[in-house]
Amino acid sequence: MSPSDPVPALLQRPRHPGFRFGPGIGQGATSLLWILAILTGLTVAAPISAAPKTRHVILVTTDGLRQEEVFGGAEEILISRQYGQVGKTNELKAEFWRPDPQRSREVLLPFLWGTVARQGQLFGHRRRGSEVRVTNGRNFSYPGYNEFLTGIADPRIDSNDKFLNPNTNVFEWLQSRPGFKGRVGAVVNWDVLPWVLNAPRAGFPVWSGFDVPTGTRRLPVPRALEEVVEHGRGVWSGVLLDTFVRQAAFHALDSLRPRALYVAYGETDDWAHEGHYERYLRAAQGFDRFLGDLWARLQANPRNRGTTSLVITTDHGRGPAPIAWKNHGREIADSSHMWMAVIGPDTPALGERTNLAPVRQAQVAATVAALLGEDFLAASPRSAPPVTEVLGR
Repeated sequence: MSPSDPVPALLQRPRHPGFRFGPGIGQGATSLLWILAILTGLTVAAPISAAPKTRHVILVTTDGLRQEEVFGGAEEILISRQYGQVGKTNELKAEFWRPDPQRSREVLLPFLWGTVARQGQLFGHRRRGSEVRVTNGRNFSYPGYNEFLTGIADPRIDSNDKFLNPNTNVFEWLQSRPGFKGRVGAVVNWDVLPWVLNAPRAGFPVWSGFDVPTGTRRLPVPRALEEVVEHGRGVWSGVLLDTFVRQAAFHALDSLRPRALYVAYGETDDWAHEGHYERYLRAAQGFDRFLGDLWARLQANPRNRGTTSLVITTDHGRGPAPIAWKNHGREIADSSHMWMAVIGPDTPALGERTNLAPVRQAQVAATVAALLGEDFLAASPRSAPPVTEVLGR
């Protein structure tokens, strides 16, 4: 019912404290009682939505991990010298590939398929009628990160240049909400992400292994980690090895005790761009291992056990095998297809979802907030609504 509907005005606290619905009354009898209440003037208590159990949300992303590997495991054609720059093809195939795609994906991503698929939900398997789509039309990183962090596919964002994002992201907004100030943070890999988050304006602490915008509040980590990061930037100019992000994220979890945390992995995209399929697979497996270890830590901590939800996704897809898998962008239509997973106390355990209306990348932001019982859509009307299937209410 809408707020303007006249019926809810009648459904206030009962005037008769002894009135109860008796045991065994079904839906039809209950509806009859509501009708009688309206006709006779008897008032009954309106149903109240249960408060969410989720008190903490962690959004975890890995850059450019294809939905093909997420839902089908390693692709046989890419375990080759010709298409995947793989050295020991027989050994890699024996390790990762199985004739059954479902078994292959379990080998590659054991936490996602062994835990999330049993206790949470996964979206994006196109062959089974589930799609998660990038809607910014660019299909590359800054537009994608902006879309899922702010809920807005902004046509003004058309490059990966370092400029401060004009849009408010959901973590910045949560930082302003009662009960969240000082309990929000981000641990990110790609060097542009502090600009995407507009860290100086957002105000929450951010860890990055690279230079950050002036005015950013840095999330402190142990000096030993700072030292190894300083000497470990030799692979790519703007992306670290994810093992550094892993350690910073676990430190943030212990020191900040966040109610809302964003963790961004990055290796999968860069190994794919270089065409190194083995390293891409191992980066994907490392991401899954981080998720499993993170979940185990949360379940071992009384503060987080039964009160924490994980939202897991990516910034864009990639092209198909055997050639276009290395790249993504506006000219590669398949790179608009991505994926999303959620696990937590409020999310019904429905596993791999099928035959659903498409989910938009922009819905991630409001979903993060809604799991916490917060309405980001009301605060940012241009943003997309939450994915209601994962809310369980």
